[in-house]
Amino acid sequence: MRPSVVIACFLGLAGSTNAAIHGRYVVKRGVLELRAEGYDFVIAGGGTAGLTVADRLSEAFPKKNVLVVEFGDIEYAPGVFDPPKTSMSDTSGMSSRWTLNSLPSPELNNSTAFVIVGKAVGGSSATNGMFFDRGSRHDYDAWDKLQEGGYGDERWDWDSIYPYFKKSVTFTPPPTAVAKEFNYTWDTTVFGNTTPIYASLPPFQWGDHYLARKSWVEMGIYNRKECAGGDKEGLCWIPISEHPVTARRSHAGIGHYAAVAATRPNYHLLVKHQVTRVLYRGANPKSGPPLLEIKPVNDDQSSSRFNVTAKAEVILSAGAFGTPSILQRSGIGPWAFLQRANIPLVLDLPGVGSNFQDHSGQRVEWNYTVPPNFTPMPSDMLNATYAAEAAIAFNQTPAQGPYTLAMSNSAIWVPLPNMTISYTILLDQIRSMLNTTIGLKDPKAAAHYHLPTDTDATQISGFRSQLSTIHNLLANPHAPSLESAFTTGTSVASVLLHPLSRGTVRLNLTDPLQPPILDYRSASNPIDIALHLIHLRYLRRMVQTTTLHDDLHAVETLPGLALHSDAELIGFIRNVTTQSYMHPCCTAAMLPRVEGGVVATDLRVHGVAGLRVVDASVFPILPSAHLSATVYAVAEKAADIIIRQWSEKYKAASSD
Repeated sequence: MRPSVVIACFLGLAGSTNAAIHGRYVVKRGVLELRAEGYDFVIAGGGTAGLTVADRLSEAFPKKNVLVVEFGDIEYAPGVFDPPKTSMSDTSGMSSRWTLNSLPSPELNNSTAFVIVGKAVGGSSATNGMFFDRGSRHDYDAWDKLQEGGYGDERWDWDSIYPYFKKSVTFTPPPTAVAKEFNYTWDTTVFGNTTPIYASLPPFQWGDHYLARKSWVEMGIYNRKECAGGDKEGLCWIPISEHPVTARRSHAGIGHYAAVAATRPNYHLLVKHQVTRVLYRGANPKSGPPLLEIKPVNDDQSSSRFNVTAKAEVILSAGAFGTPSILQRSGIGPWAFLQRANIPLVLDLPGVGSNFQDHSGQRVEWNYTVPPNFTPMPSDMLNATYAAEAAIAFNQTPAQGPYTLAMSNSAIWVPLPNMTISYTILLDQIRSMLNTTIGLKDPKAAAHYHLPTDTDATQISGFRSQLSTIHNLLANPHAPSLESAFTTGTSVASVLLHPLSRGTVRLNLTDPLQPPILDYRSASNPIDIALHLIHLRYLRRMVQTTTLHDDLHAVETLPGLALHSDAELIGFIRNVTTQSYMHPCCTAAMLPRVEGGVVATDLRVHGVAGLRVVDASVFPILPSAHLSATVYAVAEKAADIIIRQWSEKYKAASSD
């Protein structure tokens, strides 16, 4: 199906409560529309991962039936900056999403994290900033290293996941004139170009976009041709997740549903329904596959709940917040918490809802004492004539102008050893934390590692492994520790890529069906403050470069010239840190069970039958990337694992 037709189909579905594409399938909206005999595979969550897996399974097993249950509805998702917006800070008109606030973080002066999560078909791929980068090879090698001692034969190092990065996206190079105008570089060999999830480099940049890039090169940062091939330290051009012709957002709801479901009568999507829990017969987690208990979103009557049978398995793809919530409501999680919640215990799995991580950071800002005259600039959008012309350009074929540009597609990734010669002091602090002998069952152990007070001994063991792994990443001169992105204006972000602080996601005991309680515990581990300080000092250097300071008379305004000492800058960090760059993960981590893990390397939940998790919650640690591309790759690899395992079972069953 052509991309323009796919987008038109998705728009048609968004405008109807019971619409069909080509008359071949109908979006399901109630229990009576479902197969009475159940489904082979039932997927909780119609987001980035869930729809990818559903697409692959329904294609591989045309005689098997796949059901996806999604809390939200089908909606057209505009890009971050599409007409009629005239400001990139305008977040109106985007598809449905959860807007959540965390508990206060004491180490950051009791500030709270604000995080947005997708609540529509397509999930967060339908709401995010469209920045479509991959992590460093060292991130995924670290994932694989953390699996030692667990069970499962699947590998998660760079060489094992790289083919799925290639498989998961179709990249289109920009036209020659555009590439020459902006000095774009890329390497088509790192993309597979076989999937209706699109990425491209936009045909537009604001007039001052080159300033940060020029400053960073002046600071000695390597200008890398391509950063999607595993080697990421340096200055990178990053594709954005939009179609190269229409410049409309490309997301899982389009690419892995609307583009394929018309020819898949075995692929069903139930919208506006919430998965409440998984049920095991006799509460025996070995009796799988489980049933999935479901309710209409706007009906909280217990009589409205119904069960769907999964003949093969249930796959949880509800994200870093939704997946641990479903597991906890199902009686799978930390027994002490489940006891407080009055939820009957099915399986004590302490890692469920633990190991919570997100990227965080601050900003460096400056002013020009002699304002330069760049054009075009975002302020031009306030001119009605310019804005109207921009809208016309966006609707051309191919699309042109400022509306083709998302939040950013240019950034640096810098390893810790490249920022300061004193990085070894910080590494010594991590080693000291590791080498102090504290018994895993000693109640002082959690406090020593700055973990939540209810941390289980297995989780402490797992955190020690993570601590050692992150130590090695920070010591690696090719593994990024800092990210900073730029598109326009007079500020850049300083983003901590590998935090040591760990938070929790727990059910809301007042109403377990509402979004969970998020405890970020940002900067609870003092190493994170030390890393923020190094990153901030490094990034301030760009304001002193010839490009900004000498040529354009830039003057730093944040943190500000008055702040010099470590104490002053740490105070600044505690006051202004953004606790979430919308990259929550790791709450059902792929780790050995003896180290607090929730899923094995084949993503099956430890200790239960017929239940798997495929979404960002399975990440053991954050990658040095925005999460969308990695979630797609994990889902592609997961689908391959599931297809391979069930193909063998179906083949064996047919030969009996």
